[in-house]
Amino acid sequence: MNTLNKSDEWSRRRFMEGTAKTFLGVGALGMTSRSNAALGPNLGIPQRAGAAKHIIYLYMGGGMTHLDTFDTKPGHENQGQTKTINTNADGVRISEYLPSLAGHADKLAIVRSLTSTAGAHDQGNYLMHTSYEQRATIRHPGIGAWALKYKGRMNTNLPGSVFIGGNSRINGGGGFFEPQYEPLAINDPNSGLKNSKLRGVNQEMFDQRLELAGKFDSEFHERYNVKQVRAYTSMYDDAVRIMKSKDLQAFDLSQEDEMTRERYGRDPFGQGCLLARRLIEHDVRSVEVSLGGWDMHNNVFVSAPDKCAILDQAMSALLEDLDRRGKLEETVVVLTTEFGRTPRINQNAGRDHYPKAFSSVLAGGGLKGGITYGKTDEGAENVAENPVKIQDFNATVAHALGLPLDQVLYSPSKRPFTVAHKGKPVLDLFA
Repeated sequence: MNTLNKSDEWSRRRFMEGTAKTFLGVGALGMTSRSNAALGPNLGIPQRAGAAKHIIYLYMGGGMTHLDTFDTKPGHENQGQTKTINTNADGVRISEYLPSLAGHADKLAIVRSLTSTAGAHDQGNYLMHTSYEQRATIRHPGIGAWALKYKGRMNTNLPGSVFIGGNSRINGGGGFFEPQYEPLAINDPNSGLKNSKLRGVNQEMFDQRLELAGKFDSEFHERYNVKQVRAYTSMYDDAVRIMKSKDLQAFDLSQEDEMTRERYGRDPFGQGCLLARRLIEHDVRSVEVSLGGWDMHNNVFVSAPDKCAILDQAMSALLEDLDRRGKLEETVVVLTTEFGRTPRINQNAGRDHYPKAFSSVLAGGGLKGGITYGKTDEGAENVAENPVKIQDFNATVAHALGLPLDQVLYSPSKRPFTVAHKGKPVLDLFA
């Protein structure tokens, strides 16, 4: 290929990426040809019958404190000011800051023995989302992308994966998969899907312009008939189909009554959880909703109650609605974070980074409810029973979704990868 053709291809790629962003706000990172599949080491895990169809991934950015949420240690000096309350599940006790979730504990599988060595935010975040350590040479797919890769879209009129939150950089993303596995990022759940409505032109004029653009592009498509170019074309087709679809109303929170919107909380996370429920009901495969601000090096007993109140209201409303509408069993709800926080309170009345022992929560998707799994010692400093590595936790989520844990997919550099990096699911968590 001569220099002029290389320049033309680069310019056209930039143009197509910009157009795709204009339509839907999606990028085209991680563009690859389709991976070849192979079987990896047999983990001895049978394919799960009746697997969940959806995942809602609630990510607590910054490092959620385990002692002030789901692994309290009443009476120990490490506990500080946070008190412990009973729940509606026998023997399960959690923080006083989560009173509504205490009423839904019968739906929760609380994992109190997560352990990691990644104590920095970016590294811990990346590991939790992908099961792999961060590398400069490759981007690994997140669990939502793996689910979409193996299971496909359920509603071709909507994106297969959506990220809701102010910092789309923290989500696992599509990694080295093709562009269609990248999540659609929405900063503000109240704004709906931006750039999805015609402005300044009617439908007839829009269709004429699309047809004209297709004619201009036809020679280029014939000359460069490769997967990368076809991927952009497919993205355009998706954009137009979504713009014309009645399913676009799934993004419109104004269709919910005021009582429901208040019940989730009017903050972005609460409205994000409400949007996640609507998207799942319209057969979007994977939705992530982020809630940052958990990096509480100072005044944890001031910050934690405020942050927990947002989480408590939104997640409780989400679980209640999913259960009442018959969607909980076919949806895996994941509440997780990159690491916990130091059991010992620092000189600033805060807690620092602590990957050695922390907690996360699972619900729905055929998982048991009203249980705790694993245990930390009396001061929540060390895992005392049933340690769960990040890869094992993610393998548990993948197993709930019915994903093949020992299936190998290859990156563009021909390196082999699996959904949870050889992690083994915690089968005791399943009903």
